[in-house]
Amino acid sequence: MLSNWHEKKVLILGLSLSGVAAAKFLNRHGADVYITEYSEAKPEQSVLIKELQLMGIKIETGGHSDEFINDSYLAVTSPSVPMDSEVMTKLRERKIPVMSEVELAFSQTETPFIAITGTNGKTTTTALTAHILSSEFNAKPCGNYGKPPCDYADENDIDYLVCECSSFQLAYSPAFQPQISVFTNFTPDHINWHKTLDNYFEAKARIFKLPQAPAFSVLNAKDAKLLEFSKHAAGIVFMFGDEVGDNCSYVKDGAIWFKRNGKEEKIIDIKDCPFIGEHNYQNAECSIICAKIEGVSNENIRNAIMSFKVPEHRMEKFAEKDGTAFYNDSKATNPEASLVAINSFNDCNVALIAGGRDKMTDLSEFCEAIKKHISTVILIGEASDRFEESLKNSGFNNIIREGSMQSAIDKSIELKPDVVLLSPACASFDMFSGYEERGRVFKKDVLSKIGQA
Repeated sequence: MLSNWHEKKVLILGLSLSGVAAAKFLNRHGADVYITEYSEAKPEQSVLIKELQLMGIKIETGGHSDEFINDSYLAVTSPSVPMDSEVMTKLRERKIPVMSEVELAFSQTETPFIAITGTNGKTTTTALTAHILSSEFNAKPCGNYGKPPCDYADENDIDYLVCECSSFQLAYSPAFQPQISVFTNFTPDHINWHKTLDNYFEAKARIFKLPQAPAFSVLNAKDAKLLEFSKHAAGIVFMFGDEVGDNCSYVKDGAIWFKRNGKEEKIIDIKDCPFIGEHNYQNAECSIICAKIEGVSNENIRNAIMSFKVPEHRMEKFAEKDGTAFYNDSKATNPEASLVAINSFNDCNVALIAGGRDKMTDLSEFCEAIKKHISTVILIGEASDRFEESLKNSGFNNIIREGSMQSAIDKSIELKPDVVLLSPACASFDMFSGYEERGRVFKKDVLSKIGQA
């Protein structure tokens, strides 16, 4: 790949954070940069657009013109652009290569990447891995969490880029080769974009296989598909979640352990971890493996885990009042993600707020977990009818329906449970702009109602 982009026309698809980062990087290096955005420009984007235009970057919104597409040396795409979209068809017809912003950054820096993918748990694992590595190195979280990696591509003092990678990004990254590739878990999701479950899996799996083989592959031993896939993964394979083989990390005797070449080391007691739930212990096991591969001491790993703060909207305990703890798990946008939160609570009275825009995935396992761990379900949003029907068909009847997040919060506090858990199992777009707004509204209203605002 070029290190000198002088006078090369490069097309950027989308005014996303990653698209803007790629545009600025390429502009600094002499490329003739064109940004094409399918949607009309929003008023709040006017300052950004003017800034980019003053740098000499050409911008169009409201569609993709042939003038912008033609004669491009390369296209860098935002992750959301589908492969079967009209603009992608035009790029293929013109034989213009397409890559992700992640792959662009990888091609332009010698900093090693630790890539973290999977259906759930990516963000927490990315944040925790970078946090632990930062005890001894200059490590930056990036990708879907933190800044786009292109923002760091010109910095020469960074030791590791810990990159959260979605299946969309990896589908457009045919030459991305991380030093360590992590696969947290695999459950059905994003089928509309990938068309089939196999395509979704293969998009993630590519960074574990030739020709993109990493030096180290880290996979979930508790996930049957990934356990089988580990037999075909490239590099030195480490497993987490169970004591499998000679290279692994797992929970035993109330602690997290690490084993390499058959030698076992105790890393941290579970009671010293600032989070709960098997899924979070698995996230920690991933991060421990990455840190041990890079040579971080056990003491620094333990201290870093103890000082870690869980990222916002991911099983985030943010308040407690009169014996009730409040957890924001708004990032749980599918039933599989909510399952890990629901299963984290035993022998306590839990009021679950769920619902939103339905992804129409199977609810049987979700309903069974609710029967075991949840006292009351408060439903909101478009999915309420199907969720209520599924819960009742499974034998769970303690269901309350509310018309808004605010009324759901009022009802949950009125119940005086041990735990109020927002873990919607749905997308947020029926009521909010995204899971972030949903989570922040939830936290703000709870804090206001319990007098801690």
